[in-house]
Amino acid sequence: MIHSFLMIGQSNMAGRGFPEEVEPIRSPRLFVLRNGRWQPMYTPVNCDRPFSGVSLAESFALRYSERTGAETGLIPCAEGGSSISEWEPGSLLFDHAVMQARLAARTSSLRGILWHQGEADCAPDRWPFYEGRLREMLRAFRAALGEAPVVIGGLGDYLAGNTGDPALANYQKVNAALRAVAESEPQAVFVPADGLTANPDALHFDAKSLRAFGERYEEAFARLTARG
Repeated sequence: MIHSFLMIGQSNMAGRGFPEEVEPIRSPRLFVLRNGRWQPMYTPVNCDRPFSGVSLAESFALRYSERTGAETGLIPCAEGGSSISEWEPGSLLFDHAVMQARLAARTSSLRGILWHQGEADCAPDRWPFYEGRLREMLRAFRAALGEAPVVIGGLGDYLAGNTGDPALANYQKVNAALRAVAESEPQAVFVPADGLTANPDALHFDAKSLRAFGERYEEAFARLTARG
């Protein structure tokens, strides 16, 4: 049976890497959910925008499949620009992701949740509430879908150089909240984005970094699940 993973968060989970900057990932053991059916994986996996591109989930799936030998499926539900409040229980994004995961569970085994989000919550009136909202959201997902392990990625240090949105200077506050939730919730792990680089917009990880980030996600997932 396919081992499936739910992709949730905002644009850096959906993927904004430029496809021409990396070699495509091709494997007959990798799939993406489309219309309730498993289709061979292709880029973009998460088509939330016309300019969607390479996602970290692609290299995560490849590394997971290579390590376990399992057919691996991705359930794309990330939404660019979304804030944590848009993922709260009962919201459209939350309900859509639960629906897609339950649909996927009819033909696969849900093995984990991949989360990357936080850039939209760096403003001074948002980041102080981020940790509590993230904790509530993850607990709600687990209540709906079972105690799936959760991999939580950090925001990139390159955000410090983003001059288009002054609020992004608070990214370390959000990173602290992401780490705190991962360290205190059961079956959760934090993955730092140290050393990863961005597209020219200084907002989105570039394709090479997304490949590396996805591998970090899978290494963290392997450590987490090995602990039981």
